[in-house]
Amino acid sequence: MGGMKPGPEFDRIRTFVAAVGAPAPELDLPPGDDAAVLRPLDGERIVLSSDVSVEGVHFRRAWLRWEAIGYRAAAAALSDLAAMAARPIGVLVSLMVPPETDQGTLASLGEGLGVCLRRHEAGLLGGDLALAPAGVAIDVMAVGACRSPVTRAGARAGDEVWVSGAVGGAASAVRAWERSMEPDPRARAAFERPPARLAEAVWLRERVRLTALIDLSDGVAGDARQIAAASEMRLVIDLDQVPLAPVLVEYADRDAALRLALAGGDDYELLLCCEPGGIEAVRPEFGTEFGLPLTRVGRVEDGAGVVWVSARGATLPPELDGYDHFTSGSAR
Repeated sequence: MGGMKPGPEFDRIRTFVAAVGAPAPELDLPPGDDAAVLRPLDGERIVLSSDVSVEGVHFRRAWLRWEAIGYRAAAAALSDLAAMAARPIGVLVSLMVPPETDQGTLASLGEGLGVCLRRHEAGLLGGDLALAPAGVAIDVMAVGACRSPVTRAGARAGDEVWVSGAVGGAASAVRAWERSMEPDPRARAAFERPPARLAEAVWLRERVRLTALIDLSDGVAGDARQIAAASEMRLVIDLDQVPLAPVLVEYADRDAALRLALAGGDDYELLLCCEPGGIEAVRPEFGTEFGLPLTRVGRVEDGAGVVWVSARGATLPPELDGYDHFTSGSAR
């Protein structure tokens, strides 16, 4: 950063970068030049993704502290690398902030972002700071590497469908805030600190033939449809097997809990397809390694779209879908 000239803008950049405190080992130059320079990656393929967090759409200041907003922005972007089973290298962060944003706010954003990066052994590669007329937007480009990325398009008839962890906790928090209520602490934690299953995805790719993979950012319903469309297959999801977050298990109306879990989004768990028996063989070791359950929730068959089944018969509407920015009215 020594090459940056003095002045209000660059003072803010220095404050933010120092607060992040997460250098990338592959980075040949520290942040401060016009572009990042990475060392050769020994045959791995570069994996890139970009994710933007916009005030009023993805977060509200009344809901979260700036540290949590920074953490969520980084986790959402890194989770896209998990969706390809790629290891993280680092992120480029572009901040758009209104003129009243002070250095304390930038430091808090940077601290939250840095906690997430260090947790996943990723670094800050660089970025930009720009003035916005109103509201804050955080654009995070994630950079990763992988010899054999997993896509959404490989699911085949007979494959099993699995989910990591549990779903619906973050959506429960949003539902509470929308009703001017304080969320259950477990739901708040799920929303503030999304998991980004990077190590878990890489671990599974090295031991199981994964045929399709996606991170659950827009809800099981919407993301299952993504795999079905990309693979030109039908996913059959057993509603009785969907692992609900503990806060939703306590709902008196299971159908209402399921609707929230399947369509709410922001879980950032893994939804994956694999050949029969692949996950079952490694599930005990996975649980020991990560303290996280893997649940078989369905199968892949010839056809199109997503079909919901249960022992009681399908009770949810076939048009159930995940979060969509252009049809959903609330912030998330």
